[in-house]
Amino acid sequence: MTNFAAWSVRAIQDGLAAKDFSAKEIAASSLENIAQTDKEIHAFLEVSENLAYEQAEKIDAAISEGKFAECGFLAGVPLAFKDNMNQVGTKTTCSSKMLANYQSAYSATCVEKALGAGAIPLGKLNMDEFAFGSSTETSFFGPTKNPWDTSRVPGGSSGGSAAAVASAQACVTLGSDTGGSIRQPASFCGVVGLKPSYGVVSRYGVVGFGSSLDQVGPLTKTVEDAALALNAISGFDARDCMSKDIQTDFTKNLDAGVSGMKIGIVPAFMEAPGLEREMKAKVLEAASNLEKLGATLVEIDLPHAQAAMSAYYVLGPCEAFSNLARFDAIRYGYCDPNHGDLGSQYEASRGKGFGMETCRRIMLGSYLLSAGVYDTYYYPAQQVRTLITSDYAQAFEKVSCILAPVTPTTAFRFGAISDPMQMYLSDMFTVSVNIAGNGALSLPVGLGADSNLPTGVQLISAQFKDENMLQVAAALESCYDVLRIAPPFAEGKVGA
Repeated sequence: MTNFAAWSVRAIQDGLAAKDFSAKEIAASSLENIAQTDKEIHAFLEVSENLAYEQAEKIDAAISEGKFAECGFLAGVPLAFKDNMNQVGTKTTCSSKMLANYQSAYSATCVEKALGAGAIPLGKLNMDEFAFGSSTETSFFGPTKNPWDTSRVPGGSSGGSAAAVASAQACVTLGSDTGGSIRQPASFCGVVGLKPSYGVVSRYGVVGFGSSLDQVGPLTKTVEDAALALNAISGFDARDCMSKDIQTDFTKNLDAGVSGMKIGIVPAFMEAPGLEREMKAKVLEAASNLEKLGATLVEIDLPHAQAAMSAYYVLGPCEAFSNLARFDAIRYGYCDPNHGDLGSQYEASRGKGFGMETCRRIMLGSYLLSAGVYDTYYYPAQQVRTLITSDYAQAFEKVSCILAPVTPTTAFRFGAISDPMQMYLSDMFTVSVNIAGNGALSLPVGLGADSNLPTGVQLISAQFKDENMLQVAAALESCYDVLRIAPPFAEGKVGA
């Protein structure tokens, strides 16, 4: 059976328009492939078979009525959602024992928009618990494995989202990115991961980690697929107070090339401690390719970027502490039985319902917001945020896009990092983008010379100029013959 999840968005839509196959065939193929392969990867926490067939029937009906053109940017595309996005008819667990049985009471705006654009919903994807992590190892339901090497992590927190695309279980997935949680797993799994500018995609209905940092974005096989998916899910939403009225066609500049464009390089990033040789080599290779395509490289300074990690691990836990206060085990969530008073029930339920990393962030946030500490840490972190945002704004007066590493390393083995501080450094090149609210994208650029594992480079745009990085990414993508699907899945060795 044809695995349509391995196809591009355009190929699926062209075939549907020509009536070469039906949306029901796409749904059936995708669901069968998940059943055969996900025991190996564990990307899915829930498969929404009924919802997939319901959507397929709607699309096939539209095709029979000659209305396929009205179905949307993602019509017939097999898509899955990170499990912090509410979708009616599914659970939304955030990969936590606390919400293991929580049924979505409503749908997130990004989910509604994707379905409104005709996507076929395959299910909900594994993640680090409440998005706290960089490896998907903190999931209550067990880790997702990297399709390129199942002894290695897929990254996080959107590890299931990246692995599902890399293993051709879904054509497009949605993830969320608070400090690198789309881009880092995209780099580890060899797929495109797009974090739009803050406010381009509504956060309504997405369980919050850091509300001033979170952004939803697509993971795909190609830059064009990412742009099409962003077209589908972007736009103003009155239910999100930070939502912006962006009406950009993100595909409009994909064929424009980079001739005459100025691309920024940050020397401090390239000399950062911990950046492995093969990762640095890939960024330099990408820079050389952009020059060959006609772009000009410009060195830029982000003088406060070195403080981004410190600021992020103050702001993030503080906002997480606030957002997680709602899980009181009374209205919903895990409730520990046999307690005679409310205080002991709270304590036991939250202590047992949350995992270790979640508890660590709650306690850190509680401390940082306490009297006598707030002024020492939280307020200075906000000041650093202002400085970082200003640094980026000044840099984008000189360049249209910035080229940088995504991660310091390729995918590491399960259990290789036990020190939380070392794990946090996985996001050393990505967190400043969330702090400033810029858009950024991870583009696969082949395998590392030393590790033979997927590598990515990061392209960063000015706020609400996401089309610039997509333009650069599309041009740079043409320089690489990248395998979009992990070899065992591309060659049919898994689930055969």
